[in-house]
Amino acid sequence: MTVSPGVFDLTGRVAVVTGAAQGIGEAVALALAAHGADLAVCDRNGPALEGVAAAARDLGRQVSTGVFDVREPEAVTAFVDATAGSFGRIDVLVNNAGGGFASPFLEVRERGQEALMRENFSSVTSFIRAVVAHMPPPEGERAGGGAIVNVTSIEAHRAAPGFAVYAAMKAAVANLTASLALELAPRFIRVNAVAPDVIPTPGIGPVEVNTPLPYPGRPDDVAAAVVFLAGEGARFITGTTVHVDGGNLAAGGWRRLPDGTYRV
Repeated sequence: MTVSPGVFDLTGRVAVVTGAAQGIGEAVALALAAHGADLAVCDRNGPALEGVAAAARDLGRQVSTGVFDVREPEAVTAFVDATAGSFGRIDVLVNNAGGGFASPFLEVRERGQEALMRENFSSVTSFIRAVVAHMPPPEGERAGGGAIVNVTSIEAHRAAPGFAVYAAMKAAVANLTASLALELAPRFIRVNAVAPDVIPTPGIGPVEVNTPLPYPGRPDDVAAAVVFLAGEGARFITGTTVHVDGGNLAAGGWRRLPDGTYRV
């Protein structure tokens, strides 16, 4: 492989993006489309999802949409099968859908815990099981049967008081990513994750910037990492997590002060 602009070209690929109506999911979907991929996007927010689909079509891409709850495995399977029927294949899966709420662990009811588990973990396993069957067979040393990118969070790698169940599910996805990278390698399917932090989105609103890099991230920063992991440039990368967090994981408990110094 020669490293050229072409390694980022996704023309002819079909990408499934979950939670694509806004924020990181929207940025990922449009970035993949800008690099040539046709899309199958889903979300519960139908009107916003249609706006994303229209923007991708304006880029010359074919787009199908699905409005449903990713926590429902039957709906996931139906959407994926319909996508494969329409496009003939699926090359890229981006598991972006997820969410949480702030609450001390002892105040989280069983119903709330189950909802967090289904949205942040079970939806990921449902999509992977459904999609892998439609990924193409290996083609030599090409980035083979496909690419799966799971959007986790910095909370998968540190404590998250007030978000204990959410963080535990993101950690589960990070571990699943590594395990499936090994299980699916014989199919030439690469499985990686991105872990954002300090990314302002409609779901979380403004963020406090105390990262080593003295500016907030953007959804497009996460999308750029996903585009890389989806393409030929990442053909030998699997089982890893790319941290899109302005240096927060590296900083650990250190906080950058306004004068550029640090304290714990």
